[in-house]
Amino acid sequence: MRTGISLTVSAEDRRRLLTLVKDRNAPQKHVWRGQIVLLTADGVGTNEIMRRTGKSKTCVWRWQERFASEGYEGLARDKTRPSRVKPLADDIVARIVALTLDPPPGETTHWTGALMAKASGVCVSSVQRIWRKHGLQPHRMRQFKLSNDPKFVEKLRDVVGLYVDPPAHAIVLSFDEKSQIQALDRTQPGLPLKKGRAGTMTHDYIRHGTTTLFAAMNILDGTVMGQNMQRHRHQEFIRFLNAIDAKVPAGKMIHVILDNYAAHKHPKVLQWLTRHERFVFHFTPTSCSWLNAVEGFFATLTKRRLKRGVFRSVVDLQAAINRFLEEHNLQSAPFTWTADPDKIIAAVRRGHQMLDSIH
Repeated sequence: MRTGISLTVSAEDRRRLLTLVKDRNAPQKHVWRGQIVLLTADGVGTNEIMRRTGKSKTCVWRWQERFASEGYEGLARDKTRPSRVKPLADDIVARIVALTLDPPPGETTHWTGALMAKASGVCVSSVQRIWRKHGLQPHRMRQFKLSNDPKFVEKLRDVVGLYVDPPAHAIVLSFDEKSQIQALDRTQPGLPLKKGRAGTMTHDYIRHGTTTLFAAMNILDGTVMGQNMQRHRHQEFIRFLNAIDAKVPAGKMIHVILDNYAAHKHPKVLQWLTRHERFVFHFTPTSCSWLNAVEGFFATLTKRRLKRGVFRSVVDLQAAINRFLEEHNLQSAPFTWTADPDKIIAAVRRGHQMLDSIH
């Protein structure tokens, strides 16, 4: 050690240092710092410490001084170094944030990192760092649609009430159609996934026709009743309702949650309802497809089976959908609604107020 520095290691510090040195999971930089202190406390000279630890003389001196001044905790602290890059001035940061919140010049719809860097006179990485710090993502756009249904609150509470507290001796079905499902075949076979390479699929395709899936999800157990049909008119809707009527045991009321598609309110459908009194329709508010539970099943079907599927005919497509339905029903779970309807109503009101203030 250099002259004027004394190093005293207490029994507790020695125990902690020995534990640190023997810990195979400890960072190596902490291990050799502890070794320097232990060797110094045992009276080993600087040159020998340098030989055993493989560190320079200035490094040995530095950690001897650090332990002498700060103790065991000082060994785990690295000295902070100033950044080599001079930080941007506050007015430049404020200007970039202000520019980001306004539309870009010309015919461009949104800011990019390169465009902002050119406009503000800083590098792209600085722009991205400022955007990240302030939570700005001009490259992203989220879609939304506020319902203008005058009975929005009433319909919302009706549907959510069926999810949260379904009536006794009845089943609740969330119904919708997934129309225009295309049987797409690729022009060339794709390459499989391998290490270092993603799976491939041609960008072009061959159309072999379409089908429409009529689906009704049972809220109580999550199972889905589905049927493929060529079209989605009121005739097909009535045919699917008859299939539901045949599958559900007699004596049980059937509450159907569905959207405001014209075929669902067709006069012949209303006539069918008068003849089947155990069916009760509950319509979601307009522009509120997210309120229909079966939409989640449609999203899963699209992502896991249809999006990357290769179908050489409509029959092939329908068979794949039916197999997916069977697998889903084997591992289905009850649907659970968690959103607070009061918070939804408040959010929609805020959205309308914002739109009214802008327009």
